[in-house]
Amino acid sequence: MERSRIAVAGASGLIGGALVRSLTADGHEVVRLVRGAPGAADEVRWDPERGSVDADGLAGCDAVVNLAGAGVGDRRWTAAYKARIRAGRVRGTAALAEAVAGLPEGVRPRVFVNGSAIGYYGETGDRTVDESAPPGEGFLPRLCVEWEAAAAPAREAGVRTAFARTGLVVAHGGGAWGRLFPLFRAGLGGRMGDGRQFWSFVALHDEVAALRHLLDTEGLSGPFNLTAPHPVTNREVTEAMAHVLHRPAVLAVPAPVLRTVLGEMAGDVLGSARVVPARLLASGFRFAFPRIEGAIRAAL
Repeated sequence: MERSRIAVAGASGLIGGALVRSLTADGHEVVRLVRGAPGAADEVRWDPERGSVDADGLAGCDAVVNLAGAGVGDRRWTAAYKARIRAGRVRGTAALAEAVAGLPEGVRPRVFVNGSAIGYYGETGDRTVDESAPPGEGFLPRLCVEWEAAAAPAREAGVRTAFARTGLVVAHGGGAWGRLFPLFRAGLGGRMGDGRQFWSFVALHDEVAALRHLLDTEGLSGPFNLTAPHPVTNREVTEAMAHVLHRPAVLAVPAPVLRTVLGEMAGDVLGSARVVPARLLASGFRFAFPRIEGAIRAAL
């Protein structure tokens, strides 16, 4: 993509922050969507939970990227927190899509890349799934279906719309691995449950590169799994962490303990999602860190 003006929602998050740094390093102009009063010329106000956005601030942007939303793994899934997760993603996406669709054609963004998650597929066991698979059952699959459907106004207005179904991001500064690294460094890491559940990971470097690939490549629309091509079991993750960090990993967290501590969210930790990036690979994207040990080393 030539030097462009790109609006990013969720710019302060783990993935959004890395994407903004990558874009600005290459000379692109980034407009950040913020919840409070804008404090700079490159900020646009919005309120995802209430479903409002200053549409005029998006005029003239070449693309909009929506990565905003309360963290799914940040706390126990109470009814109130599940409602907050849903509101931020579904209402926020709808607000952005409607704002984009409502702009005159001459100043309307050409591309809308919206966040999603491999939670769309639910529990897959040992079965490998790609973007052609139907949604699973449970809170996360229902959320992802609604989340993606909320982008319909942009797509119907002729804006190329892609969904980034992101896996478990391997990064030092946040997400699931942001919690795992301190545990393993302290020698407290270990498998979760029986360790046979598949984790579909992606290095933060590859996550950002894939988002930029979706922005830059004409004709790419619909869902794309942003996961490395070689998903691994939780036991293999444990072994790779122990090897890279030179720490023992003999402890294990029994499934009943996880269910007691995490509640409904334990199903996401103990569940198996063997997801592959078929459409991303077919589009010509190549991963810098396709294997788990390389992704862990990159994070460090």
